[in-house]
Amino acid sequence: MDNITHALTGVFLSRAGFNRITPRATLLLVLAANAPDVDIAAALGGSLNYIHWHRHITHSLVAAPVLALFAVALVRIIERVLNPRAPKAGRGKVWLTAWLVALAGVVSHLLLDLTNVYGIRLLLPFSGEWFHLDLTALVDVWIWAVLLLCLVAPWLGRLVSSEIGARSTKLPGRGFAIAALLFVAFINFAHKVLHDRATAVLDSRIYNGSAPVRVAAFPNPSNPLRWHGLAETRDSVSLFDLNVLAPFDPASGRIFYKPEDHPALAIARRTSTFQQFLRFSLYPFWRILPSSQGDGFWRVELTDLRFGYPGDGSFTATAIVDSRGRVASEDFSFGSATPR
Repeated sequence: MDNITHALTGVFLSRAGFNRITPRATLLLVLAANAPDVDIAAALGGSLNYIHWHRHITHSLVAAPVLALFAVALVRIIERVLNPRAPKAGRGKVWLTAWLVALAGVVSHLLLDLTNVYGIRLLLPFSGEWFHLDLTALVDVWIWAVLLLCLVAPWLGRLVSSEIGARSTKLPGRGFAIAALLFVAFINFAHKVLHDRATAVLDSRIYNGSAPVRVAAFPNPSNPLRWHGLAETRDSVSLFDLNVLAPFDPASGRIFYKPEDHPALAIARRTSTFQQFLRFSLYPFWRILPSSQGDGFWRVELTDLRFGYPGDGSFTATAIVDSRGRVASEDFSFGSATPR
């Protein structure tokens, strides 16, 4: 998920009751809920380096306790800077309580990232397997809307009460916080039902005379009824804009045929760019085209269909291979990826 959603989740965890357990719980939980995304620094090494390290070890179960400890230490440092005369929180019980609260924030990040298409590698360093539920887009406008509403509702309630002269009462922040967290759980459950419906529809059809060997459905960031459908057969891949409440026509999708074996494909596969991208890509699709560089040159493309269509440049590795089997160039591009 995006970092706004992670940060707001930390705020609501604090308001829901963790702020009664440890001091500066809101700051601690916001930091902890975003801590796994410290791997954003990998982008400084280029797009392929980012692909390799993003949602890597910092998004694993092994790293969660360590990241929680760093969040606690950072809050303690901030406390000392802002209030150097404050007594030191040196008791082990205080640190343990704060660490457990921070751990809840880190775990909330892992759970939210698990729900979307990008996925996470929970079992690193023991296994590089990707786990993904394909339930929510990287940015979900409905989650944003409800979380922001629950964030400002207590302030609005207090403002209205003061205008009408009502007696000041404790802000209803806890109730809205619990409601926000329950909404996130509810919308993921609803998306699970709709996702299962979409994949069942895709799996029950025939495409170009062939049964699918694999189907998938990826969420729309604004309409929970619409899904980006994928049906793969032995020879082709069909991509759909699927409405789970409307009749489905298996001939309505965009069809992309898999290329025949070609030496340039094997050569491109052996390059470091393609090897690294293949470790990331869960729905790879290959294309081979004559290159504009001239006769005997071939352009090999590998696209992850979770994030775009073949040929649009989204999450695509590219290699130019000549007739002698030499790689003239290799590259990777995020392009204008669909926010799924």
